[in-house]
Amino acid sequence: MTIIEKIIANHSKFDVVKPGDIVDIEIDARAARDFGGPNVVKHIEKNNLTIDDVNKTLFTFDTNPTGSDQKYAMNQQIIRLFARKHGIKIFDIDNGIGTHTLISEGYSYPGSTSLTTDSHANILGAIGSFGQGMGDKDIAAAFHTGKVWFKVPRSAKINLNGKRPAGVTAKDIVLNLLNRFGANSLLGYSVEIYGEEVDKFTLDERITISSMGTEMGTIIVLFTPNKEVMDYCEAATGRKLEPVVADADAEYAEIFDVDLSSFVPMVSLPGKPHDAVNILEAKKVKIDSAFVGSCTNGRMEDMQAVAKVLEGKKVAPGVVLKIVPATNDIWNQCLENGFMKIFKNAGAMVSNAGCAGCAAGQVGQNGPGEITISTGNRNFPGKQGKGSVYLASPATVAASAVAGYITTYDDIPDEPAVFDMEEKLERMEKAINIETQADKKPSFVEGRVWYIKEDNIDTDMIFHNRYLTITDIKEMGQYTFDNLEGYEDFAKKAKPGDIVIVLKNFGSGSSRQQAVDCFKSLGVQAILAESFGAIYERNAINAAFPIVTYKSLEGLDIQDGDKIKVDFESGEITNLKNDKSVNGENFSEVQLEIYQNGGLF
Repeated sequence: MTIIEKIIANHSKFDVVKPGDIVDIEIDARAARDFGGPNVVKHIEKNNLTIDDVNKTLFTFDTNPTGSDQKYAMNQQIIRLFARKHGIKIFDIDNGIGTHTLISEGYSYPGSTSLTTDSHANILGAIGSFGQGMGDKDIAAAFHTGKVWFKVPRSAKINLNGKRPAGVTAKDIVLNLLNRFGANSLLGYSVEIYGEEVDKFTLDERITISSMGTEMGTIIVLFTPNKEVMDYCEAATGRKLEPVVADADAEYAEIFDVDLSSFVPMVSLPGKPHDAVNILEAKKVKIDSAFVGSCTNGRMEDMQAVAKVLEGKKVAPGVVLKIVPATNDIWNQCLENGFMKIFKNAGAMVSNAGCAGCAAGQVGQNGPGEITISTGNRNFPGKQGKGSVYLASPATVAASAVAGYITTYDDIPDEPAVFDMEEKLERMEKAINIETQADKKPSFVEGRVWYIKEDNIDTDMIFHNRYLTITDIKEMGQYTFDNLEGYEDFAKKAKPGDIVIVLKNFGSGSSRQQAVDCFKSLGVQAILAESFGAIYERNAINAAFPIVTYKSLEGLDIQDGDKIKVDFESGEITNLKNDKSVNGENFSEVQLEIYQNGGLF
C-alpha cells in the first residue's frame, strides 16, 4: 500500500484498503477554527450531540485573532463559552495558525489523522500525517463520534531527480511544480514526493510545499519523515513514534520523474497560483505592498531569510511591508534573535501570529489598483483585497520591498525605485473604474407583480408615523403597508424581487424617507405608478430606488402575480406572461446617473 492507504487502513477496521473504497476512519485530532467553529457548535447543540473525547478535540483562533471584525469577535465568544462548558482546549488569539499548532503541540504526528475547518489542513502531509479540511457538519460529526467517512484516493508519486540549484527555495520548488502540473492534473490524488534532495528538506521546507497541495488540486502532498521531522514530532508528543512508509511494491496510478536541477526562482502572476513563471518575466514590476507570512511561509526559516535581506536596509518609499509569524513560538524566537528589531528598523509592520494576509482582515487588505507581492498560497481576486497579488518566496518578497519592484535577493539596487505618484494614481483610477463598471446596476428588472388598484396611497399608509423612530433600514420592511386596508400582511407575503404597481399620487403626504426605504428593506425592485407625490419622487430617486411612471397599462392584461419586465432606459413595460408591452416614462439622465451611483451620495 501507499502512505495514504496505510494510514487510512490503520485507522479503519480493514487491514487493506484500495482507491475508491469508502471507509469510516478514526480521527486522532478534531479541530475547528474561529472560521467555521461557530457552525460546528451550532450543529452540536441543535442535535444534542456529545463530545467523544475532549483530549482529542480543540479550537484554534487563527483566521482573525485580533477580533478586528465584530462577527469574528462574536464567533470567538460563542466558541469560548461552548469550550468552557465541555472542557475543550482552546488555542486562543495568542497562539497562531491552527495547522502549525497541531504539529507543535503534538496533536498531529507521523501516521496520524486530523481534521479541521481549514482547507489547508493537508499541510500535515509535511510530517507524513493525514490532514483534511472539511465542512462544519463533518467536523461536528467528528467531535461527536470521533470518526468520519472517507473515500480512499488514488496515489501518485513524484520523483524529484537531480541536484537542487542554488537560490531555489521551497516556495520556488512548489511554484515550479504548480507550473508543471497546473491546478487540476493531480486533482483528487494523494501525492508522495521522493528524491535524494527531498530527504534533505527541512520541516519548514516540507510545510511550504505541502501547504500548496490545495492549490494543485491534490488531496494531500505527503513526505516520508526524515530524522529531523521524527525528532521534532517525538519531542512534541513526548513519546517514541514510528513513521508510515509506503511499501516497496505499492501501486501508484501515476509516476512522474521531474528534473529538480532545472528549477528556477519563480513568481505566480496575479489571479492564479498555478500561473507561475520564471521571476525574470516579472522583474521590475513596481509594487505598493509586500506580505510575509501565512501557513505557507510564516516559519522560522522564512523569518531568517527575511531578516537576512532586511538587515541594514529600509523598505522603499511608498511601499508597505507586513510580516506575520505563523505561531507565537516563532514570534518569540524572532524577538530573542533580534529579528524584530531588524524588521522594525527596516520599516515593516509586524503583527501577532495568525493567518494574516489570507484572512483579508488581521493585517488589512490591499485596495483597487494596488500591487502586492506575497508569500501566501493564494492570489485569487479578492483573496487579499481588490488589488493584484504576486506570489513568491520570503527572500524575494523582502528584496522586492526594499527595491520597490519585484526582484531577487541577489539583485537589490543601491537606490530604490522612485515613487511615481502620477503612475500610481492613474493605476488606481483605472482599477476603480473597472470595478465600478463591473458593479454597474442592471438597466432593467423582472419580477412578480403586486397590482394595487388604488389612488392617493399616502406615506402614513405606506409607513405609519408610529414607526418613525426606526432608523435601521433592516427593521423597516416588516411595517410596510401595515396601515393600508387589505394589505396589512404585505410584508409577510412580499418576496425579494417583487414589483409594486399602483395608480395615481403614490407617496403623497409627509417627507419621511422610511416610506421609500421600507421597500428596499423587503427587496422590492421597483414601484410603478401613474404619478408620485413630489417629495416621495425625490426621495426615491435620491435613494436609487427605481420608480417609473406610466400613462396607461391598458393592453397588458396585467394581474396580481404576473411577471413583468421594466426597462429603465427605454421605459418599456412588458407582461412576460403574454409578451404584451406598453411604454412608461424612461429614467431621466439625472435619475439614471443617481441610480447607477447607488444614491445621491
